[in-house]
Amino acid sequence: MELQDFVINDIKPLNITDKVSDLKMLFNQLTYSHIPIMKDGIYMGCISETDAHCFEGADTISDCNYAIEGFFVRPATIWLDVLEAFAQNDSNIMPILSPANKYLGYYELNDIIHLFNETPFFSEPGGILIVEKGLHDYSFSEISQIVESNDAKLLGAFISKMDGDLAKITLKIGNGSLNEIIQTFRRYSYNIVSGHEDDSYIESLKERSQYLDKYLNM
Repeated sequence: MELQDFVINDIKPLNITDKVSDLKMLFNQLTYSHIPIMKDGIYMGCISETDAHCFEGADTISDCNYAIEGFFVRPATIWLDVLEAFAQNDSNIMPILSPANKYLGYYELNDIIHLFNETPFFSEPGGILIVEKGLHDYSFSEISQIVESNDAKLLGAFISKMDGDLAKITLKIGNGSLNEIIQTFRRYSYNIVSGHEDDSYIESLKERSQYLDKYLNM
């Protein structure tokens, strides 16, 4: 499914001339962390629920326009960059602007995370392997070669942690023996942090991921 299929327009942005009380009322009706704000039909940014409750209801939004956060994405922004924008702005709503800066609607975080969960990294059966090596010593081309040399498929890989001069890389591997792959990684001087062939581990990874927990529970 295309990312554009998830554009939502069921909430009309508030105008900067509206009362803060209107903003608070909208937050009370919704579960969103931010509300888009417009001025003369032009998107100005979003105000967070936390900030809104710091202002007097009789004030207009323009009285507290310094609290407006001007984040947004474009229709062509890929889902991984959209997910990053959510994280950077501590938001569960992400306004979308056209190349001409016309407000088109917004994405909801849970929809984007749903796309993330449908990627082969989470949806395909396989084993999880976490390896560790110096920041300047590993390469993804080498990692791919190690996996594929053991007649396995690399379904996904990402740097899950950087600690000092070390990088931890989490791999999802399909159609191969983790034991043989682990031995090959060791021959290439990778430290094996953990290896799991049980598919239930990926469910645990999703449930315990600090990233998903933080934003799904907003």
